[in-house]
Amino acid sequence: MKKILALFAITLLLAACVGNDKFVMQQSIGKVNKVMVVTKSSDWIGDVGNEVRNSFGEIMVGLPQPEPIFTVSQIAPNGFGNMMKVGRNILIIGESDKESYSVKHNVYAQPQTIIYVYAKDDAGMVAMLQKHKKEIRDTFTESDVKMTQGIFSKIKLDDSKFKTIQNLGISLILHDKFRTVEDTGEFLWLRQHLTSGIAKTGSNNILLYSVPLDDESKVEENIVAVRNTIGKKYIPGSDPEKMYMITEEAYTPFTFDAVIDGKKAYETRGKWEVKNDFMAGPFVNYTVIDKKNNRLIVFEGFTYAPSVNKRAFLFELEAIAKSMKIK
Repeated sequence: MKKILALFAITLLLAACVGNDKFVMQQSIGKVNKVMVVTKSSDWIGDVGNEVRNSFGEIMVGLPQPEPIFTVSQIAPNGFGNMMKVGRNILIIGESDKESYSVKHNVYAQPQTIIYVYAKDDAGMVAMLQKHKKEIRDTFTESDVKMTQGIFSKIKLDDSKFKTIQNLGISLILHDKFRTVEDTGEFLWLRQHLTSGIAKTGSNNILLYSVPLDDESKVEENIVAVRNTIGKKYIPGSDPEKMYMITEEAYTPFTFDAVIDGKKAYETRGKWEVKNDFMAGPFVNYTVIDKKNNRLIVFEGFTYAPSVNKRAFLFELEAIAKSMKIK
């Protein structure tokens, strides 16, 4: 009888932890652009910690206020207990007889990304971090993008309601806080009013349009000129004749290679301003080369949020841009 009761208790326990023959993992915890580093305190205050802070602490380009690419926190291995193990982005650095670098997902919670870096000594750990610097940052960024897209997909707007999106033959994961400012069939402007904190007078904005692909070798150098033309035509200030959006003349944008839906693209980050006015803020522009249709598809996100940090707002726009699918 005792054996039967014990077996019944075990069955109930398993039933509570299993659904559709899969273990139900705990939900991970952590904000976007934030990484928890698990390493010894002596390493954290030394060269290893300096390397991590220098890598993750680089200032993100295109923002009005200096903000790091990632915010990092440290915890010692003996403090990495059950409560800490549900963190979403974790970097574990330690000593081992053999150098190794690996990435694992959903180890203790989901969604979760853990990167393991091991080496024989401090110098080896620093060398490994330097070697995999870009890979580490890209991995955590991709993790944050997918998590954000997952959240937005649950409150996704119906693409079929936008003439421009339908005419362009694309799809995007747009959340339901966006409202239409203009949708001509060739140009789409969406706006989300920011309602939290002191940014409640600000907004996140999305622009979508296409331009002909004339000379692929000149696409990158013409990005600013194209966005200035679009700004003058579609994004007016209080006096449309004298005021309209331009690329801030005192700040040179940065352009990087990118890939959107498997296609070559350019990511441009900089600052916008309204000509002859005092409005300004950061933007991120993705210009996608669609050779099949002999065109460039342009997604631009820009933020207006005076007096507050804007990294998180711009990251949401980045996640939406990277959800683009071209039919």
